[in-house]
Amino acid sequence: MKLILDCAGKPLDLSSPKVMGILNITPDSFSDGGRHFAPDDALRQAEHMIANGVAILDVGGESTRPGAEAVPLDKELDRVIPVIERLVDAFEVPVSIDTSKPEVMAAAAAAGAGLINDVAALRAPGAIEAAAAAGLPVCLMHMQGDPRTMQTAPQYDDVVVDIMDYLTQRVAASEAGGIARERLLLDPGFGFGKTLQHNLTLLRRLAEFREPGLPLLVGISRKSVLGKVTGRAVDERVSASVAAALMAVERGAHIVRVHDVAETADALKIWQAVTTERFEGD
Repeated sequence: MKLILDCAGKPLDLSSPKVMGILNITPDSFSDGGRHFAPDDALRQAEHMIANGVAILDVGGESTRPGAEAVPLDKELDRVIPVIERLVDAFEVPVSIDTSKPEVMAAAAAAGAGLINDVAALRAPGAIEAAAAAGLPVCLMHMQGDPRTMQTAPQYDDVVVDIMDYLTQRVAASEAGGIARERLLLDPGFGFGKTLQHNLTLLRRLAEFREPGLPLLVGISRKSVLGKVTGRAVDERVSASVAAALMAVERGAHIVRVHDVAETADALKIWQAVTTERFEGD
């Protein structure tokens, strides 16, 4: 796929797989909560990730881990907008805003964000309108329930078919609301209202999500599915995360959203060198 997303004037070329670096401006995210809460800390972490191969930074001010409590609008804005402004000024890579609130989408776009990453797939009242007005690419993710309830006995007839049906409906709603199809990306939502077997099936059959012809974003980094398979704690899941990211890319993912940027970027370099007919380093 030869596709270049216009992320507020900063291009993101998806003709080869790209690494999205997670930058949580939260005290309670499941893996790195509290580590980059201050703008200076966030800026240093962003600089480190860019040096290690990140192609886009994903900034979030509200944890979406299972059981997470909602964050008031003003608090989310106070967390993310100063960070986005500094990142946009300091670096050439695009900045994504991870939010479901239309007000945050609008403020982030005004601050220079280049992509909207919404775990609720623009279902909040006014979200489609805000995203359309922002004129940015939008990632639509599947989530069964909400972060407070999503892991309470999730059920599907066929997890891949059901999620694909949901995403198809959200694409149609987005297009009807004025968002061009070429601005949309899809994310099946690993860990968001899925059991261990649901997540494994999604990764096994990820290639089926390529059917609509839209770019795929996958976020499986350090998630509980990896811990359940390996028996390792959150901060010991680097190898499992890299393996999962590689499997996702092999099955068609265009962007992998990760905590461990250097390790993932290096693995992708090896994968690309092997799968490319002639390596440019010769």
